[in-house]
Amino acid sequence: MMRLQKYLAMSGVASRRASEKLIAEGHVAVNGVTITEMGVQVSEDDRVTVDGVQVHLEEEKHYLAYYKPMGEVTTVSDPEGRATVMDKFREYPVRLYPVGRLDYDSEGLLLLTNDGEMMQHLLHPSHEVEKQYLVKVSNRVSPEALHQLATGVQLDDGRMTSPAKVRLIRYETFDSVVLISIHEGRYRQVRRMFQAVGHEVVSLRRVGFGPIYLNDLPRGTWRHLTEVEVRKLKEL
Repeated sequence: MMRLQKYLAMSGVASRRASEKLIAEGHVAVNGVTITEMGVQVSEDDRVTVDGVQVHLEEEKHYLAYYKPMGEVTTVSDPEGRATVMDKFREYPVRLYPVGRLDYDSEGLLLLTNDGEMMQHLLHPSHEVEKQYLVKVSNRVSPEALHQLATGVQLDDGRMTSPAKVRLIRYETFDSVVLISIHEGRYRQVRRMFQAVGHEVVSLRRVGFGPIYLNDLPRGTWRHLTEVEVRKLKEL
């Protein structure tokens, strides 16, 4: 026996937190009875449905790294009809979910999995999983601006960011290239951080998520994570 929200997470439907929301909003039924309260216990013999579609425990877990190009949204579907990252995985043998988001106008490393428990773990703020970005910004970034980014800046909503790891990679004719690592996940945070110190982001590519790196993965393609990489994620 296990709690219903854990069953949904282990089925790859959503993280535990998102599963609780699905339950509270009346999307989940057990043996034909809609459940809206937390704490319900279920077993493998129970028939669990989400919006009428039966879900099953998925014993085999899948972990993928995908190089998301610009012009794709990180959602399962998009009301505006834009391309989504899931379009590449419609024929994949199990249902996958993206771990977090990457902006429409950003590119780079995106993890996908059917392991709801790990997804929740990686995204929970208390675990402070670092995400690394290679960013090209307008004009020359001064040492003072880099120091500000590293110690924390005030965003346009008045909130301060946590300290970041920041390194200048090079100056170009009209731009600067900076490597920045953050463990927060606020809306368009990296872009807003550079805006706070007077620079506009020209391009942004996520190159690392925890111990997983983009490396030479071609844009628009994916690969399975190695056993070593999966173990490192679970050790976070």
